[in-house]
Amino acid sequence: MGSAMTTVNGGQQLSYTDHGGDGPVVVLLHSFLMDVEMFAPQVAAFGADHRLIAVDERGHGGTPATAPFDYWDVARDVLGLLDHLRIDRATVIGTSQGGFVALRMALTDPDRVTGIVALGTSAAAEDPQVAAAYRQLAEAWVANGPADQLVDTVAAICLGDYDATDWKAKWRTVDGDRFDRTLTALVERDSVLERLGEVTCPVLVLHGTADAAYPVERGQELAAGVPKGQYVAIDGGAHFLSLTHADAVQPHLAAFLRG
Repeated sequence: MGSAMTTVNGGQQLSYTDHGGDGPVVVLLHSFLMDVEMFAPQVAAFGADHRLIAVDERGHGGTPATAPFDYWDVARDVLGLLDHLRIDRATVIGTSQGGFVALRMALTDPDRVTGIVALGTSAAAEDPQVAAAYRQLAEAWVANGPADQLVDTVAAICLGDYDATDWKAKWRTVDGDRFDRTLTALVERDSVLERLGEVTCPVLVLHGTADAAYPVERGQELAAGVPKGQYVAIDGGAHFLSLTHADAVQPHLAAFLRG
């Protein structure tokens, strides 16, 4: 099924792909600068047995970001999509930024989220030094556009050794305003560490040992902070490990979705 557009959360346009089927519903939430297509490996692996709904988050893919926003707004967007589709409850799989949104969905409306898989993500606010470096990158993107050096830097942080050719082509279409707006949401996000005890659904945390954005401690503290958390290290896994290390991730996803 192709992408569709709806209006949620007080007028926000939202692009999504409902892969259909009558299996249990799983919402797929992508990483920074990515879109619904980053979950192609999971669609291939789990699409026959689950109804997979992939969402373009604000400022990504086909979903616009016409004003400043935060990840609580994006969480309400996704909950609004579930309302639109008349879906009561879903499991949510989120990589990096998608994990930020998944946690905020569970904190906003706990009854709707039956489980979370958080890959390469964090419950903490961004480290101030890292945030400053990312802001410099955004300033360069605004000033010069997506120059090769900037695109290569993002690819190294997010995808490691994975062949990023197709994604780099997409990133080169992102103008400075869009990049700045989406990055601001990332670096200014609040910490939810002190609220993890409220996330009562099972949470599987997968974290790559070669994650160049967040150390494994971010994943470990997330898993330890929720009442029903499980932590799994993916040896050599990069930051966007659901894409870069899909083969290593899939068995853990399968076991969680079965459970």
